[in-house]
Amino acid sequence: LPPYEAMPLGMDDLPRSTTVVVEEEREPPRDHLLWSLCTTLYGNIFCLGFLALVFSVKSRDRKLLRDYSGALSYSSTAKCLNITALVINIVVVAVVVTVIA
Repeated sequence: LPPYEAMPLGMDDLPRSTTVVVEEEREPPRDHLLWSLCTTLYGNIFCLGFLALVFSVKSRDRKLLRDYSGALSYSSTAKCLNITALVINIVVVAVVVTVIA
């Protein structure tokens, strides 16, 4: 093997340009925590409100860790569960009012 020789480096040999990558600040996704809490307390049919609350808390945790893709996933699941619970509750109330009337 050839002997080791240090390469001479001076300030003139270093690159003169610097590249700075700036990421665009994204708005954090909504976690729908208040909506999930209301669904849990007032319309917890088939425990959908409780599941929505669990996913909302998970979304808030991910948002605090700045994992916006994970927070968005949990948030959309909580939103779907809240919508499903709301529709089922409206149908149940309409059926009960129709039967009583």
